[in-house]
Amino acid sequence: MNTETGMREKILESAKSLFIEHGYHGLAMREIAEALGVTKPALYYHFKDKEELFLAILHKNLDDIEAGIDAILAQKLSSKDAIYLFIQHVLNQSTDDRAVIVLEIQESKQLSETARNDFYQLYQAKFIQKIQDIFAHGIEISEIRAIDPAFATWTLLGILYPYLAMGRESSGALSEDKIKMIFDIFMNGVGI
Repeated sequence: MNTETGMREKILESAKSLFIEHGYHGLAMREIAEALGVTKPALYYHFKDKEELFLAILHKNLDDIEAGIDAILAQKLSSKDAIYLFIQHVLNQSTDDRAVIVLEIQESKQLSETARNDFYQLYQAKFIQKIQDIFAHGIEISEIRAIDPAFATWTLLGILYPYLAMGRESSGALSEDKIKMIFDIFMNGVGI
């Protein structure tokens, strides 16, 4: 990794932590520069403004999630197994990476309309649509009962959301027993 790429990665990691802590509007480029021990011009050399920096963090996280989903899909598993591994993948991420998913949801409204719309299209294609496709395939081959794949996707994400939003004070990844319980409740409900 060359020095320029290394500095860009260092900025992304530091800014990610600061955005998680302060939110989009609670943070200025000056504060990011101070945290890194660089000048504002050095920061602006890599990112033209706060929005570009924030989007770079969101895009990197989205690319990582997509890579995880693609790795699951490449295994040609049953839909139920793919859903389980998706839950496991998301909940085994670091608390900061899970917090970026929350930032995507909560703070993307702070972006310009064009940036927000562009990001939403990527979010749909790289994340939401891939999960919907898992459900659609499961329905098609009768592994999952007939249900709207979009509704199933958003219901699953709704169940996962509290675990994404857990703060840094949490212990990180959930235990395998809790992940199995979340999967079981999603697939089978809580009734006896």
